[in-house]
Amino acid sequence: MFFDRKPKPAPQEDLANLKIQDARVRDTLSVQGAAEDFSDIDFTVDRRDIYEAGSAQWFEVSGMWRTRRVFLEVHVGDVVEVFGNFDGRRVTLDELGLSEEDMGELDARQNVSDFLDFEGKFWLYRFSREMGVFSEGHDTGRGFYAWQFREQEGKRFLNIRKFEGEPFIGSIWTLVEPNDITLFRGA
Repeated sequence: MFFDRKPKPAPQEDLANLKIQDARVRDTLSVQGAAEDFSDIDFTVDRRDIYEAGSAQWFEVSGMWRTRRVFLEVHVGDVVEVFGNFDGRRVTLDELGLSEEDMGELDARQNVSDFLDFEGKFWLYRFSREMGVFSEGHDTGRGFYAWQFREQEGKRFLNIRKFEGEPFIGSIWTLVEPNDITLFRGA
């Protein structure tokens, strides 16, 4: 009998059909029409972080576009959900008309009927909870507390994060269609 002991080659990746859930550091991402002027946002991923809250886990990729850092948050499940943060803006509690005490009360109530008025829009409370973030390649992570609000009748989300010893910081995220993202495999 003859046995072939040569290892079988690994299956080749289909580079023409990569999806956002395949993104890794050094890949280039293009988000169709996501800029303020509706041009594409193209960036090379230089960070990939894993987030978790309870049993839920998702990842975030980011890189530089023009002069600012942009982010894509990717939730993979039965349906892939992607949220983008492209404007680089950071919102303070003062700008939102909220205090640290207000944030504690929102968290204690966990009431989806709560809302805030910001920039002439109503933002509906969705949840608040403890989360953790782990940078790829590191064994330890950082914990933080997060609050999320959804723009009434809109595709935008206001996320507020509080790391220990740091101020509350808010950012605006937009729901992105996964089919509007093209991934080019990096080296």
